[in-house]
Amino acid sequence: MTLIAARQVADAVLYEGYLLYPYRASSAKNQVRWQFGILGPEGAAAAGVGEPPAMSAEVLLQAQGTVDVYVRFLQVQSRVVEKRVGEQWHPVQALLVGGTRWIPYHEAVSRELAFGDLTVGTPHLLPVAVPGGEELEELWENGYLVGRLVRTRWPLTASLSVVTSAGTDPRLARLSLRLVNHTGWTPGDLPGWKARDVAARVSFVGTHLLLTATGTDFVSLLDGPHWSGADAKNCHQGRCWPVLIADDDGKDAVLVAPIILGDHPTIAPESAGDLFDATEIDEILTLRVMTMTEEEKADARGTDPRAAALLARCDSMSNDAMGLLHGARRDEEAGEQIPWWDADQDARAAPESDVILIDEVAVHKGTRVLLRPSRRADAQDIFLAGLTAVVARIYFDVDGQTHVAVSLEGDPGADLYDTTGRFYYFGPEEIEPLPAREDSR
Repeated sequence: MTLIAARQVADAVLYEGYLLYPYRASSAKNQVRWQFGILGPEGAAAAGVGEPPAMSAEVLLQAQGTVDVYVRFLQVQSRVVEKRVGEQWHPVQALLVGGTRWIPYHEAVSRELAFGDLTVGTPHLLPVAVPGGEELEELWENGYLVGRLVRTRWPLTASLSVVTSAGTDPRLARLSLRLVNHTGWTPGDLPGWKARDVAARVSFVGTHLLLTATGTDFVSLLDGPHWSGADAKNCHQGRCWPVLIADDDGKDAVLVAPIILGDHPTIAPESAGDLFDATEIDEILTLRVMTMTEEEKADARGTDPRAAALLARCDSMSNDAMGLLHGARRDEEAGEQIPWWDADQDARAAPESDVILIDEVAVHKGTRVLLRPSRRADAQDIFLAGLTAVVARIYFDVDGQTHVAVSLEGDPGADLYDTTGRFYYFGPEEIEPLPAREDSR
């Protein structure tokens, strides 16, 4: 099983909101880091300085088999800037080195933990452990060691539970997953940092899951077969949403994401790299980066190494690469292409002969109905409440909604309205079928 294609999307989710334009620590939007998928330490949410510690998801499988679960997230690391004075090191609030202004800040490193061959039908409670660490980066200028960056990560602990229950349909099983952060913390035990930053250092950030299956297949919760609808509605999600995602073997995996996606999301091939906001337009953000002053870019480079790489990529972008960001046209799948905007060319649209069922009664052109407006689209609908009407057309729009066109019973202008196509429109839930009359005129 290969997951390269799936991880491209998963990585975009991982770094969603990691750092926002203009990519500088001094920017107000970057004062509070970490936007999505945060599993904070216990008590942080109640204290108002963090997020809840758990996420949960439920997915559907067609049969028994095994699953692999990949827990993916960012581990926060604090960065302290130290200046060299003689043979001593002293923490400072800023240090200008080679045109880059380094400041104390929080960064993060990506982590992936794999839990494989989990038998569907057997409950699993798996410990999650992530070690801490410390790294030093020396800062040199004109051949002299002038400072260093001290990066510190704290250990994380969590638990992952995977439990199976039977579906309403015997062909299905429901897989319930729950990831809980158990890392302890004390708000005041990191001098110089705010309580929110202290909670962040022991949080799981950008947390999401990747699931693959062997001997079984996942079923979409958004667009599954009709017989899976009841089970899909019974699946509950907590702070995340599972969608199907294609891997390199052409088999569906599942991405449990902390942001809302549709099935089979993909990364546009024209995108040259991550801008940390997958819901934005690359072209707009790239042009904004190009308008930044050299001083602003220096601050961004000192904010985060990923911001520095982003700036370098934008500054060196060719005209051809920039042109690709302006737009792209995808080839449509082979087959008959019917213009959805032209009802005359769409033979499937037959408003004068289409039939729908309301309360097990066939409703079509000529059916008498009682109007019971509920959508309250405008005052005119309210004025028609309780009146009887005759169905003139039944329309289905491109979003799958049904619209029943009616004319008022006994209206002397009904023939004119029928000729010009001017009707009142209601949803199926707003009309009640009535018995036919011998002389509806």
